[in-house]
Amino acid sequence: MRDDSFVCDICGFHVAPLGYTARDHCPVCLHSKHVDINPGDRRHSCQGILVPVGVLNHRKGYKIIYKCASCATIKKNIAARDDDFTKILEIAANFQKWD
Repeated sequence: MRDDSFVCDICGFHVAPLGYTARDHCPVCLHSKHVDINPGDRRHSCQGILVPVGVLNHRKGYKIIYKCASCATIKKNIAARDDDFTKILEIAANFQKWD
């Protein structure tokens, strides 16, 4: 599992490693990149932008629901401790169920 720093492709924020698991999204804008097949492996070839489209309650806090802008895959990632909670609430408020 890789927990690397990166620069967010959406907002340009320099994201530091998380330290307790693989960092998989920007804590400022909450966008991600479709880089993993399994969490932290960085082996997916898509490389599309994962757009945060919803939030679910989870036993460890919240899960952010993503939709890939390139391949339309839906993914869920646990919110990190340092994520912008106001942004999480904004995404949750705008969440619309899809079929």
